[in-house]
Amino acid sequence: MARQERAIRTRRTILEAAAAVFDERGYTSATIGEILDRAGVTKGALYFHFGSKEELAAGVFQEQLALTLPSQTSKLQELVDSGLVMARRLRSEPMVRASVGLALDQGAMDLDRTPAFRMWIDQNTQMLAEAKARGELLQHVDAAETAELLVGSFSGVQLLSQLRCQRQDLERRVVVLFEHFLPSIAVPAVLARLDISAERAERVLAQVLTEPTAVSAQASVPAQAHVSRGA
Repeated sequence: MARQERAIRTRRTILEAAAAVFDERGYTSATIGEILDRAGVTKGALYFHFGSKEELAAGVFQEQLALTLPSQTSKLQELVDSGLVMARRLRSEPMVRASVGLALDQGAMDLDRTPAFRMWIDQNTQMLAEAKARGELLQHVDAAETAELLVGSFSGVQLLSQLRCQRQDLERRVVVLFEHFLPSIAVPAVLARLDISAERAERVLAQVLTEPTAVSAQASVPAQAHVSRGA
């Protein structure tokens, strides 16, 4: 068991080092040597866990959504919370910044970036499909198409925020995105109960830290709240 725990810690250390280097230098410019230096591990240790730089990038992609949030009675609240928490983590976590940066790096010609978007779209499609099954969505809404639109919109919003102010206003921009997006898909009674305030991400993440069952896997969300659309 001690050996297994050590292997898990080593893998995490390597991923965090890779994420930092990818975030700072981009995929193409990053080298295995830089990642080894940052991680402080041997080449053998790295290749035990990851066979190539592309496998390292794939590991970083998976970490983008590797957080389980407290579940909600409303699946649309879970969708909102996953977006707000993603915005907060983009500002504070190199791993998440690197994952999104890799997915949007058009210069990384030898990196398959589709898995990152596929995982993200699939997660949102599942939440939207469950929301529709519960009667939370308007009848015309297609879960898969809506998930792709949301992921594309979020990607553009976060990129604009990065260019304008290093994502310092990202939570507020995501709130605005949801304020325009949700009325076109949500049943009015459900929409009125959603909390899409910029401060919600901090409350959700604080709840994750206090709940031992909310560890890692994907993104869900916390308790149903009152309507709050201000920042």
